[in-house]
Amino acid sequence: MAAKIKKGDKVVVLAGKDKGKTGQVLEVIPSETRALVQGVNLVRRHQRQTPSNEAGIFTKEAPIHLSNLAVADANGKPSRVGFQIKDGVKSRVAKTTGDAIDG
Repeated sequence: MAAKIKKGDKVVVLAGKDKGKTGQVLEVIPSETRALVQGVNLVRRHQRQTPSNEAGIFTKEAPIHLSNLAVADANGKPSRVGFQIKDGVKSRVAKTTGDAIDG
């Protein structure tokens, strides 16, 4: 199956506590159908002190399900992703505007 959301894409959150926020995809985890998005779904983690790390409470991104994300088109609005074959090259296209998605 072709990936509709890839690392580096600008996405919009469709559901959950961060609904409406936008961010850049840092990592996609296909086996879990989840992705890490910069500044979205932040959680606080307690960390024990180790010889290399300091102790404390740290905030980091948690994975969010791909069904709750949509690629942002040129206008920053959520868009579905389609595929187009041009000159033998398959590329991703935003359904709302028809523009190619670079990423």
